[in-house]
Amino acid sequence: MYQSLGELCRKAEEEKKSFWEVVQADDCRERQIPEKTSFAQMKAMYLAMKEADASYDPKLYSRSGLTGRDGGKMQRYVDREETICGPFLGRVMEKALKMGESNACMKRIVAAPTAGACGVVPAVLLAMQETAGYSDEEMTQALYVAAGIGGVIASRAFISGAQGGCQAEVGSASSMAAGAAAFLRGADASAIAHGAAMAMKNLLGLVCDPVAGLVEVPCVKRNVAGAVVALAAADMALAGIRSKIPPDEVIDAMRSVGQDMPVCVRETGEGGLAATPSGERMKDYLTQG
Repeated sequence: MYQSLGELCRKAEEEKKSFWEVVQADDCRERQIPEKTSFAQMKAMYLAMKEADASYDPKLYSRSGLTGRDGGKMQRYVDREETICGPFLGRVMEKALKMGESNACMKRIVAAPTAGACGVVPAVLLAMQETAGYSDEEMTQALYVAAGIGGVIASRAFISGAQGGCQAEVGSASSMAAGAAAFLRGADASAIAHGAAMAMKNLLGLVCDPVAGLVEVPCVKRNVAGAVVALAAADMALAGIRSKIPPDEVIDAMRSVGQDMPVCVRETGEGGLAATPSGERMKDYLTQG
């Protein structure tokens, strides 16, 4: 597994390969499998994302009752063509909500890179495919890009909220989605890396403060924010804008910030929104119920 985005980009340039091909080659080497097998497995993950989106149940609430039905509300709102952000971003937000709620309702999802951040990458990729008509093969290539970015983040820092706060979960997912989105629009390896960096920079310091210790509030709605940030970062990268802080240094900064975070805002449910009066009441109700 590559330890830096810089190394990954250099490999792509030296071998005249696409970012996704370098990631795939590394996967094949590490797991000792042929390219065909690797691609089929990655494609299966993308198709699982599509299936999870298609099978969303707008009637379901999570077992706690804290999460559910918002994806359906967002879909109806987008259908009425009333969104401030426009139909495309509306669909992205809708899909992020649906995926996050499906996770809370114990439906089948793809951890990308974690279950708590499962809505970001699918929301961006599925909406882009529906809008632009990319093939499943192209989307699988984009998922390799996302996986490569996530792999570097996991090796240099962390992807767990318990270790680094929500910046490590939704922040990492946003970076992955930004790079994948930029790739689909023709970005080279350098632009992909900078798109990932700009997404992470804009979510740096995001705490993990789940109400009642459940991956529901505010987690699901943070997936929406991560997806929108990813698209903004991808557009900046495609416009030729670059992160003043090199991508790998941004990841290192995320690690440092995560290590400095108080334990109460690292998935313990003891600080932040979880510690508000309303958060405490929800916790007491669920504990006593």
